[in-house]
Amino acid sequence: MNLTKLILFSLLFFTKTIILSQESPPIEIFTPKDYGGETQNWSISQSKEKYIYVANNKGLLEYNGANWQLYLSPNETIIRSVNVIDDLIYTGANSEFGYWQRNELGLLYYTSLSKNLEINFLEDEEFWNIVSIDEYILFQSLKRIYIYNKSNHSFNTIDSETIIYKIFKVDETIYFQKTKDGIYKIENGKPKLVSNDPVIQNNRLVNIFSSDEKLLIETENNGFYTLEIDTLSKWDIPANETLSEISVFRSIQLKDKSFILGTRSNGILHLTQEGEIDYNIDTIHGLGNNTVHWVFEDEEANIWLALENGINCINVKSPFSIYNDKDGKIGTVHTSIVFNDILYLGTNQGLFYKRLESNNDFKLLESIQEAVWCLVEIDDELFCGHDTGTSIVRNTSSEKISGNQQGTWSIKPINGRDDLLLQGNYDGLYILQKSDGTWKFRNKINGFDNSSKFFEIFNNQIFVSHEYKGVFKIKTDPDFFKAIEVEKNPSFTQEINSSLIKYNNELLYTFREGVHKYDSINNNFVKDTLLSKLFNKEEYTSGKLLFNKKTNTLWCFSKKNLNYLSLGKLSNIPKINKIPFSKSLPRGLTGYENMSYLNNKKYLIGTSTGFIILDLDKLKSNPYTITINSISKNCINCPDVIVNKKSKGSFENKENNIAFSFSVPEFEKYLDTEYQYRLDGMYQDWSEWSENSMAVFENLPYGNYTFKVRSRVGNTLTKNIESYSFKIKRPWFLSNVMIAIYILSILLFSIFMHNAYKRYYKKQREKLLQKTLQELELKELENKQQLMKFNNDKLRQDIESKNRELGISTMSLIKKNEFLNTIKKELQKEQNNNGVKKVIKIIDRNLNDNDDWHLFEEAFNNADKDFLKKIKNLHPSLTSNDLRLCAYLRLNLSSKEIAPLLNISPRSVEVKRYRLRKKMDLSHESSLTDYILKI
Repeated sequence: MNLTKLILFSLLFFTKTIILSQESPPIEIFTPKDYGGETQNWSISQSKEKYIYVANNKGLLEYNGANWQLYLSPNETIIRSVNVIDDLIYTGANSEFGYWQRNELGLLYYTSLSKNLEINFLEDEEFWNIVSIDEYILFQSLKRIYIYNKSNHSFNTIDSETIIYKIFKVDETIYFQKTKDGIYKIENGKPKLVSNDPVIQNNRLVNIFSSDEKLLIETENNGFYTLEIDTLSKWDIPANETLSEISVFRSIQLKDKSFILGTRSNGILHLTQEGEIDYNIDTIHGLGNNTVHWVFEDEEANIWLALENGINCINVKSPFSIYNDKDGKIGTVHTSIVFNDILYLGTNQGLFYKRLESNNDFKLLESIQEAVWCLVEIDDELFCGHDTGTSIVRNTSSEKISGNQQGTWSIKPINGRDDLLLQGNYDGLYILQKSDGTWKFRNKINGFDNSSKFFEIFNNQIFVSHEYKGVFKIKTDPDFFKAIEVEKNPSFTQEINSSLIKYNNELLYTFREGVHKYDSINNNFVKDTLLSKLFNKEEYTSGKLLFNKKTNTLWCFSKKNLNYLSLGKLSNIPKINKIPFSKSLPRGLTGYENMSYLNNKKYLIGTSTGFIILDLDKLKSNPYTITINSISKNCINCPDVIVNKKSKGSFENKENNIAFSFSVPEFEKYLDTEYQYRLDGMYQDWSEWSENSMAVFENLPYGNYTFKVRSRVGNTLTKNIESYSFKIKRPWFLSNVMIAIYILSILLFSIFMHNAYKRYYKKQREKLLQKTLQELELKELENKQQLMKFNNDKLRQDIESKNRELGISTMSLIKKNEFLNTIKKELQKEQNNNGVKKVIKIIDRNLNDNDDWHLFEEAFNNADKDFLKKIKNLHPSLTSNDLRLCAYLRLNLSSKEIAPLLNISPRSVEVKRYRLRKKMDLSHESSLTDYILKI
């Protein structure tokens, strides 16, 4: 008994050793926090759109490659089973089964078949499996199978007194097991016994497969059996011992005819078609949980697991597999090599090894436990450069080359000198020499003391690249003892993460600005346009180039890609290949990138936590399709409203916040999916690539729009550009009715304004006309006034003329009378003379002649019209002599001037004036002359 336990323990230990040493495919772990459901998951299926559906304790989960959506269980019980059949998603729960289908809004809604069929369930009946065949869908509970006819919507049942553990579909035949009884198949709606072998009666079955016209029957705890006719026999395979020690709950046969076994406590095992355990993945290797409730292979050969706690997706066909050194026993891998069928890893913790095809764990080479920088094969010998010098590795042991304690970066052969090797160290360049079959330290090259991490021998000169100091060209003596000339390239100074390498007889220097080729004639580095396409400046991480002699490929790392240069299949024209290298993949130390060729197009890439295996044969470029999952609209302070994406959208103006959700059903963990979109009608350029699977547009103005989205999976664009056209209606104040109102209002306003302006201008014209008439009248009046003024002026001139004439006449009369009086006085002196008397008489007649008065009166009246009449009217008692005196006073003549006119003395004039005052009844104080002038 103890021996049996020891054997079993040894087998389990061996299995664990395999587990510890294997590389695992990428595993995507989804936790309840990710998918929003409960921890337990029971079943998985996939639709033709490649969406994943999972039966969860809380309801139905849908995964579109970007987001999870939970649909609550219709009767608030655990959904145990799910199967996508045609376009419907069938689920089974406690006392409930039915199907889900998508509505015009892109959401799933549930239809209960069990209620429509009015089924009377058994107590606490749960449905664990759903299978379809022809026009029938079978729902299996632990005591009954319901066979639903989709054509006529009828059903019948198969009952069992014992537990119906599982139901299986094999080659268009339905099998099921009655525990403690046997295997049955369904024919014409009735159960028919296939085998009741004791092995079947005493073991619960996991699955039944078809194998070479036989049935391959898998049990939970005793492995596989074959059933041929009525004979049940054990399937003799290498995995039987391991399978007898584990409990398998679910299993499937993959498309390549191998098997995935989901266990109750050991994760999953991959069983080859020949029955060998290829690998085992459990929590130690990254699985989320060791209890597997369901195993499903999707369209792209990914393995989905419904677990006790969470959901896992394993990319078994991924070109990448990961060796994750979680415990830190290996450390950061700096270099690796396959030598004599042994895989060596040089890390910061030493040199590790194992047989290439072995599943054993890596072992540490005890003699090298410091940081290892290079592993170089030269003439069938393996050199190891490490922190304290150089060692020669022989299988599982090593021998250090004495004489040099400085760390070694790299070692290179010298052309034409098979006995010498050039070694780059922390403090310069060293020479190793082979003497009597043994490599020994010979000398350090004097005259150059810089660290020589990257160096090459080119044109009989040594070139060294130093990240902080630039590129040096060193000319040595023929025996490499000292540097005769050291020349620093003036074009390069400090270029972080730069490198130097010899490729196809060309010397290449690489840094952020590209790959530069050395021009021997001009002694300078010139940019190589072809090689510089290995990376672009935006994706640059390191300039380190890696040349693999076995495959004649030149490799380069960038942010998103692993690039390599290879020769074309039909020509020698170099071709640049780009492998998507997700940012979520583990990476090595920047500037210390490394990779080595294993076999069969497999490469080992060193990382900070182990390494990655890249299998070029598994690289594929699948066609991908992007889908707009949902469209929602909302307004400020309003909930989101899902839009029917199949119809052209027409949204109210306030509903101008539009959100689009889209995805690509792609499930590879290390394949980045990025999205790019644009909104025609608003933005004409595509957006930047982003991993965000949602686009939100806020406060869109009214107008017509077309949303377009595409995706890039790795480096592959989706084969389609998904689009959706919609329009934002004009605001109410710009609606057709309002525009019509505006136009009508404008017309009415125009008419009103026209009439108003017409009335206004009419009034203005009338005012203007009136004003013009007034102006004409005023003008006429002014003309009349002017005329009157002219007439008055003329009259005044006439009066003045008359007055002048009157004055002249008056003065003439005065002068004449004065003259006559003078003559008269002189003649009176000769009165005795008769002749003189006659003359005096003539003079008197002349002085008293009324003709002069009449002439004067006429002239006076012309000058001062109506004066005499006025004064006569005022004073009727005035005589003609009085009037004559008044006329002379009117002319403002003095008494002295008046006297000659009246032919009297001035004294007599005063008397006349006195009498005249009396007649006019003037007061003594009043002036006679002033009174007459005022009349």
